[in-house]
Formats: sequence, C-alpha cells, structure tokens
Amino acid sequence: MIKKRNLSQEDKKTWADYIRNPSDIYDKDKSKTLFSRGENRYKFDLHGFSLDDANKKIKDIILFCVEKQYKEILLVTGKGSHSKNEKNVYTSKEFGKLKYSVPEFINSSIELKKLIHSINKAEPKDGGDGAIIIKLKNL
Repeated sequence: MIKKRNLSQEDKKTWADYIRNPSDIYDKDKSKTLFSRGENRYKFDLHGFSLDDANKKIKDIILFCVEKQYKEILLVTGKGSHSKNEKNVYTSKEFGKLKYSVPEFINSSIELKKLIHSINKAEPKDGGDGAIIIKLKNL
C-alpha cells in the first residue's frame, strides 16, 4: 500500500466522516447481544470464548432470557474447525468444541435443564452446524 504524504482537505474530511460512522465495518461485540423482539429470540456469538467462559456465559444468558421471557436463544458456537483440540490426546475431539460442550453443559445442570424445552442444531439460515437453538420452557 502506498502512503500519500500530502492529503487534500477533501480526503481528510472524507476520512474523518468515515471514522465517525464506518457503515461497512461489522462490529462483532455489538452483534453479541443482538435480538429480534418480533421473533422473541435472543442471539449471542460465542466465538473466541473458552469452554469454561462459554459455560459461565451460557448460564447467565439462559437466566436472563427466562427473566425477560424470551422463547428461544440462538447461540453461534462456530463449527469447531479452528479448534486446537485435535492435537491434544487428552481432550475429547467432540466435547472440546463449543457446539458439543454447550448442550452437554446445559443437560448436566439441574438448574438449567429445568428451564430448557429443547436444544437443536440451527437451520442453515441461522448458522446451521455453527449454531444451536435453545428453546425455553414457558414458566
């Protein structure tokens, strides 16, 4: 990339405007708490979370969604294709990945399991193999 040494005032203004409102940059942190009230679904992206951190967060999310009366939760777990567990002989190839460990964590928790109606793989439009849908019970 070639750097321009003398920027015109117009270029500087364009850059300043872009920095104030970068419309083409996706902010993953903001998308973590996106939800659609019309669908009554809460969405959260777990990319970058460790298994322990993800499990703690999931418990918080489920309890929050029950309190706010959401019907379902869309958890983006990723497919686990970048997981480094393949190289470690002491970890499970499947349960070291969020898409497998999250449902296992929920099912092993008496507190959480009583709040959950079902856990399923998401439809392709919602993330397919890289996401799960948690349907909450009507309490």
